[in-house]
Amino acid sequence: MTQPDFATLVSRWFQQHARDLPWREPGTTPWAILVSEVMLQQTPVVRVVPAWQAWLARWPEPAALAEDTPAEAIRRWGRLGYPRRAVRLRECAVAIVDRHGGQVPDRLEQLLALPGVGTYTARAVAAFAYGQRHPVVDTNVRRVVSRAVAGEPDAGPVTRPADLVATEELLPADPAAAALASAAFMELGAVICTARSPRCTACPVESVCAWRASGQEAPAGPTRRPQRYAGTDRQVRGLLLGVLRETAGPVPHQRLDQVWTDDVQRARALAGLVQDGLVEPAGAGSFRLVGDGPPQPTTNLTSSP
Repeated sequence: MTQPDFATLVSRWFQQHARDLPWREPGTTPWAILVSEVMLQQTPVVRVVPAWQAWLARWPEPAALAEDTPAEAIRRWGRLGYPRRAVRLRECAVAIVDRHGGQVPDRLEQLLALPGVGTYTARAVAAFAYGQRHPVVDTNVRRVVSRAVAGEPDAGPVTRPADLVATEELLPADPAAAALASAAFMELGAVICTARSPRCTACPVESVCAWRASGQEAPAGPTRRPQRYAGTDRQVRGLLLGVLRETAGPVPHQRLDQVWTDDVQRARALAGLVQDGLVEPAGAGSFRLVGDGPPQPTTNLTSSP
C-alpha cells in the first residue's frame, strides 16, 4: 500500500458518499467550523445539527458571543451534554476578539493557545477551515489507520503521538488534498469502519486493508466501559442545570431541593457546578447560571442549602 494510493482511494469515496452536513457546505466560516468541532466532541451528529444552527443564528461571529454572558451560552447549549464546553467556547470567542481582532486564527500554534482548543480541535480547524496539511486524529481516524495500516482491530482508548505520525504519513503533500483526505478518513471511520459492525465490503480500501487481510474479527466487547448515568452526580448536575437554564436570574434553594431527594448528593453536585464555573451563588441561598447577574459573595456549599 502506498500512501498516496490510500488517501486517494478514501478521498474519492468521500467525494461520492460523504454525509450532507451543514458545516461542510462551501462558504462555511472558520468560526462556524470551530463551533461544530467543539459541539461534536462526545455528541452525535444528529443532536449537534440543530444546536449548531441555533447557536450560529444567535452568535454568527466570535464578537457576538464574546459580548454576551456565560449564562446565555449555557442556556443555548441546552442538553448537548458536558456544558463546560459552552463556557469554554465563549472564553475562546473572547480570546479571538482580544488577540486576533475577532477572526479565528489560521496558525496552528495560535489555535492551540485558545481556551478549550486542544490538539484535535486545533488541527481540525486548520485543516477544514483553512485547507492546511495536518493530521486530524479522532477515535474514528485512529481506528481506520490502526486497521488498514497496522492490521490491528482497535487503536486503544487515547490518542498517542504515534497516531499523529502514522496519520500524517498517509496524507498527500498538497495541503488541499491533505485536508480532503483528513475529512475522508474521519468519515470512513464514522460510517464504514465502525467499531463493532464494520461494513468491509463497502470500504474503498478493503483490498489493501491489513486487518481485513489478517482475517481478525472486531473485538466482541466495547473498547471502553459504558459510563453509568442513572443515579450519578452527573445526572443530578443535569437536573439542577435544567432548572437554572429555564429561569432568568436567581433560583431559590427550595426549588433546587426538589430535583433530587438525596441532600448530600445534591449539595455535592451543586458544589461541582459552582467549581466548574457553570453556576454561582446569588444570595439568600439562591443560585443562578454564572454571569446571570452581579457578583455575589461565595457561600459554603459543603452541605445542603
